[in-house]
Amino acid sequence: MQSNREIVLESTPQGVPAPGNFTLRTAPMPEPRTGEVLCRTRFLSLDPYMRIQIAGRHLSGTVTPGDVMKGETVSEVVHSNVAAFSPGRLVRCMGGWQAYSVHRTEDLYGVADNIDPPSYALSVLGMTGLTAYAGMIWQARVRGGECVVIPAVTGGVGSIAAQLCAARGARVIGIAGSGEKCGYAVESLGAADCIDRRSEDVEARLGELCPEGIDVYFDLVGGPTLDAACRHLAHYGRVVLCGLMAEYNHTDRSPGPDPGLLIGRRAIVSGLVVYDYESRRDEFIRKCLPLLAQGKLKQREDITVGLENAPAAFHRLMSGQNFGKAIVRV
Repeated sequence: MQSNREIVLESTPQGVPAPGNFTLRTAPMPEPRTGEVLCRTRFLSLDPYMRIQIAGRHLSGTVTPGDVMKGETVSEVVHSNVAAFSPGRLVRCMGGWQAYSVHRTEDLYGVADNIDPPSYALSVLGMTGLTAYAGMIWQARVRGGECVVIPAVTGGVGSIAAQLCAARGARVIGIAGSGEKCGYAVESLGAADCIDRRSEDVEARLGELCPEGIDVYFDLVGGPTLDAACRHLAHYGRVVLCGLMAEYNHTDRSPGPDPGLLIGRRAIVSGLVVYDYESRRDEFIRKCLPLLAQGKLKQREDITVGLENAPAAFHRLMSGQNFGKAIVRV
């Protein structure tokens, strides 16, 4: 092929990104120079942080109109000017929303043969899985018998976090956006119960399901759900702040929970940035591979086929319509 396909940001969205905010364009095929590798995208990860890149508030960079959308991919080496990465090898890289990309070797990470399917390098054994593991195992140090509340429990991060906590003997209460998702959380993710945020009073249900308080709250959404969870914290409860899904599509941010609640509960509140744990990714994969093999850890992937359909899939993700880790098979 002599040309590349790219998805670029056409206009800055107001609220939830719509397919019309993006454009598919044809560009010249990128050519690798000395020390570089040409890769063909196989799988593209769609993640909420991309909305913050568009808003110019994410530490990984900014996307402005006319730019190719950023994103992590599993790609196949098709032409290499370095011996370490031969054609046909699968790699993990920041390939972006495009069919082909060029990288220096220090920006490529080989996908091990025992990661099967390869898309797992973007989900359960990728950044979302690492986020869940770092937050629940390394940061919150969840223990058996504790009450753990996880919103967005059927999403890429939440679903892995729930299973890891359940495997440790914790009592997991999920929060999700439909009865179907809540049923999946209980039947497949090990949650003891799940609150349907669209049809139930979240705060009232937290009081019913967590009568002795919440020991660990893994915040993936921010907004009113964070406030409600903090009002039901147990003494010395831990809050891991990881995401702001409820606020990504808004210009204004909520003021957050009353500090008095956290002081009175003697709460421990910590922020989680997954990049801080990148050096421990291999350790995380070694710990999780046996759980996958034993069927104790599962990943539901919400796969969209075709690069041209990435904008619609991103719209579904940012409006809460996805079910599982959002991935595009290019």
